[in-house]
Amino acid sequence: MLRRTSTGFGMLAVSALMADPAYAGLVPSPSENPLAPRRGHHKPRVKNVIFCYLSGGLSHIDSFDPKPRLDKEAGEPMPFKTERTMFNLDGDIFPSPWKFKRYGSSGIPVSDLFPHIANVADELTVVRSMTAKFMSHAQANFYFHAGTPFAGFPSMGAWISYGLGSENRNLPGFVVLGSGGIPLGGINIFGNGFLSAVHQGSFIYPERKEPLGNIRPRESDFLQRQRIDFINDWDREFLASAGGHSQVEAAIRNYETAYRMQSSVPELVDLGGETPATRKLYGVDSANSAKAAYARQCLVARRLVERGVRFVELTTVRGGGEAINSNPWDQHTKLVEGHSANALVVDQPVAALIRDLKARGLLDETLVLFSGEFGRTPFVQGKDGRDHNPFGFSLWLAGGGLKKGFIYGATDEYGYRVVENRQTIHDLHATVLHLLGLDHEALSYRFGGRDFRLTDVHGSVIQGILS
Repeated sequence: MLRRTSTGFGMLAVSALMADPAYAGLVPSPSENPLAPRRGHHKPRVKNVIFCYLSGGLSHIDSFDPKPRLDKEAGEPMPFKTERTMFNLDGDIFPSPWKFKRYGSSGIPVSDLFPHIANVADELTVVRSMTAKFMSHAQANFYFHAGTPFAGFPSMGAWISYGLGSENRNLPGFVVLGSGGIPLGGINIFGNGFLSAVHQGSFIYPERKEPLGNIRPRESDFLQRQRIDFINDWDREFLASAGGHSQVEAAIRNYETAYRMQSSVPELVDLGGETPATRKLYGVDSANSAKAAYARQCLVARRLVERGVRFVELTTVRGGGEAINSNPWDQHTKLVEGHSANALVVDQPVAALIRDLKARGLLDETLVLFSGEFGRTPFVQGKDGRDHNPFGFSLWLAGGGLKKGFIYGATDEYGYRVVENRQTIHDLHATVLHLLGLDHEALSYRFGGRDFRLTDVHGSVIQGILS
């Protein structure tokens, strides 16, 4: 029918599609194309991840874990021995300056910091019992991203790209949206480590005229295609003479990926086709430049997962309009001023992302993760700040495969230590991989004579939050 009708154009289109293994139902080996879409170890609950990382450490006791006892004992010393803190300038009990209310049919408590996120509370799975091993920012950032406090290991996004590839041959499998600052530890936090270079986080800057360096063609498509084919021929000859080399293979593939991205990336960040209602929902045109920048990140993140990108990470834009800051949620002083400004930046855009994904039928196949690297202390530092607390903090997830409007785990009455369902970052990683259809114990890579994995020799899926 396709061959005989419409002058055969339907058959031409199908033949072009079927030439791509992604449509033909074949699964190329990683050596043939490391970004080709691949099946996981079991049936996935979600296809994509959007990671809203709050670098610096959001205070859990001021956001998603209310502690009335702090109000009752305000100004008193802590009644038990506490661990050494980052600066070891511990003061007395400091109650939350924000009020908590219960929201939705689930009744999840959320503070006045996040009025928009509060209104999507029934979509959230709040984990109040997360722990971290490290209290310095750089180590904690590496640990949260790569399961180790050291540079040189693949990040979670790189592992997911390695395990599943990308569903869009014109875009990378792992994208970092770079409007905000790079967390302490630097860009290696988004690195590929010992995996192929195609799996590292690719930075896209939605705010810039050129969202990716050299993405706009400087010559005609015909000339550029000839140039790339010429370079490819020479590279292939060199590869053959060298007896094969994974880094050379990756460089050759990157030429082709970059060529395809020249048409896909400018279209991706062009929000002209979005409706005024959608722009307003996210706050893209906000007078607050920091909020507008983060809103654009959230909207582009939705467009990326629509296009099959596996893992998207948003960078934090500091409240008050300062675009670049490595750890904007780190309020050792001026907690109210800093957290209020930062929450204003992320609250509406993140809530809009949840609503928009749900309205488009994408929330069931997307996992949204909202967290910093640790929490903050229930006692004051100085006169109006909080120090780092890795012994118990909150994060939330939303999307497919999770119990919605659900709270899991608990800290003590002061919000200091976990007392119920203690979880680690390795457990979180295992759970994210599980939802994507990957077994964290089976997803491994042999390097330096041993098998490595994201969770190392640790981690268990958090069964209590799965639907």
